[in-house]
Order: sequence, then C-alpha cells, then structure tokens
Amino acid sequence: MLELKGVCTFYGNIQALHDVSLSIRKGEIVTLIGANGAGKTTTLMSICGATPPRRGEVLFEGRPIHTLRPDRIVALGISQVPEGRLIFPEMTVMENLELGAFLRSDTAGIAQDLDYVFELFPILAERRRQLGGTLSGGEQQMLAISRALMARPRLLLLDEPSLGLAPIVIQQIFAIIRKVNESGTTVFLVEQNAHQALKIAHRGYVMENGRITMEDSAHALLTNEEVRKAYLGI
Repeated sequence: MLELKGVCTFYGNIQALHDVSLSIRKGEIVTLIGANGAGKTTTLMSICGATPPRRGEVLFEGRPIHTLRPDRIVALGISQVPEGRLIFPEMTVMENLELGAFLRSDTAGIAQDLDYVFELFPILAERRRQLGGTLSGGEQQMLAISRALMARPRLLLLDEPSLGLAPIVIQQIFAIIRKVNESGTTVFLVEQNAHQALKIAHRGYVMENGRITMEDSAHALLTNEEVRKAYLGI
C-alpha cells in the first residue's frame, strides 16, 4: 500500500532522513520505533507532504505522491494524527470532527462515520458541544484520532498517540487502534512507547539518527535483545 524508496529529507541544509526505505502492506499495523529525535516524525511529514523529501520516492498504491500537496494526499486516502494532538481548542468537539470531513461531500457517509467514531469513543458523543480545549489530554487524543477517521482514510498515520497520557488511557488508545485496524484501516504507528507499539503491530522498523537500522516482525523485535535493552528498558 505504501512504499518509501531511498527517502532523504532536509530542514534547510540539515539532513534529517538518510535513504529511508520501508513498506506497509494493506491491512497491517506497522510501527516505527526509535529515540526522540531519531527522525520518526519527519518520516510521517515526508509521507503526508508537509516536509517533502528532497530525494527518493513515496509511493501510495504504486502512485508517486511525494510531489503532491498535503490536501491531495488526504484526498487519496491518507490521514495523519499529529504529535501533540493539535486539535482546534476554540472549536467544539463536533466542529473538530466536521473539519476532518472537510474534503467529503457524501452527507450520508459522513453521518455514518460520525456514528462510528462516537461508538469508538462514547465520551466524545457526550461532549460533542464542548470546546476541544476543555477536554482532558486523553479525550483530546481520542478527538484527534476521530478527526482523522472522519476523512475515511485507508491508511492512518499516528504520531506518538501515547504521549503525555496516563497508563490506563494509553491502554484504551492502543485497544482502539487495534480495533480500527480490524475494521479495515491500515495503520502506520510512530511511537516511543516501543513495548505497547510492538504488542499490537504486525511488523516494525527501528530508526536511529534518520536511518532505518532494523526491520522484522513485531514479535521478533519485541524479543530482540538489542531492542529490549535500548527501547524496552529490559
């Protein structure tokens, strides 16, 4: 479904990604783990068009997308949940969700997807008229995921969904990510919480200093001695 081929991304003259190549098959949860500053977020930004690569290719279902504007990439079926959630705090929960469906015109489908996200996150249904900025951190993360789902993506990009959340909320968020995947959405998950990410993923990549240094099944990475020492605290 998605393939990065030799992607090199820069911020000015500073190179953040070095020949990054990875692939995601339809129906998978693939996770990218690594330390803070390793280049994980830049990888997502290179996919969604916010920071286009200077060299290399990003292919979605065989089509090059690295030259497209972010809105066109969303229209093709890729949505991102950014690090830090970045909901619109002065807008209500409902308004945030409606913005997620901004590119859509299928009224019946939008209503169906509203029901879907309210089923995933009943608390959002209860607080649909509440300003986004008054929600707790966990509820804002639920809203950010739901806003992305309102675009009806076939590929969902998640950037550090557990960041700053209480352990019990993290468990809930990861259970929902798995449920979304089981409903047919392919997921690319960027996480510092390597243990939780590898527990729900099918495959994983390890990134260090802007380079992919390891690739394997999630189970193999979870039991890999080097990964355990570096990222699992074991």
